[in-house]
Amino acid sequence: MTVRAAQRRRSRRSRRRAAGFTLVELMVVLVILGLASAAVVLAIPDRGGSLQAEAERFAARAKAARDSAIVESRPVALLIDGGGYAVARRTGGEWVPAPRHEWVDGTEAEASGLTGGRIRFDSTGLAEPLNLILRRGGRQVAVQVGHDGEVHVRR
Repeated sequence: MTVRAAQRRRSRRSRRRAAGFTLVELMVVLVILGLASAAVVLAIPDRGGSLQAEAERFAARAKAARDSAIVESRPVALLIDGGGYAVARRTGGEWVPAPRHEWVDGTEAEASGLTGGRIRFDSTGLAEPLNLILRRGGRQVAVQVGHDGEVHVRR
């Protein structure tokens, strides 16, 4: 075999190799795509936000209601039911509710310690104790309001 024939043979082999992918290369690409898609699926948030975020929103509004009662030196109440909640202020001898906040679809709320469907913060920030349990999709988060008006979220 001549040198020229050997070079042609090598060049044909290298062209064939360059024309496609090996099975190992394809498998590596598929594994990378699988990992990337799993990361995307895990990063997708719950519809309406997480239950923890909903409990934190409620807790923040409860703390704001307590602070408002202290600053304005008048009672403020949280009106809570299975569909949502609202903040109400005592004005002219009546409770005047602010716009209502609905629970995210699928969220169930169970409250203990409510008197007439509400808890009240007095002008010093003291409150009627509340234990609110939010449930959705097999998860649950508790929001607790103590006698001193402190609000805590517990998993």
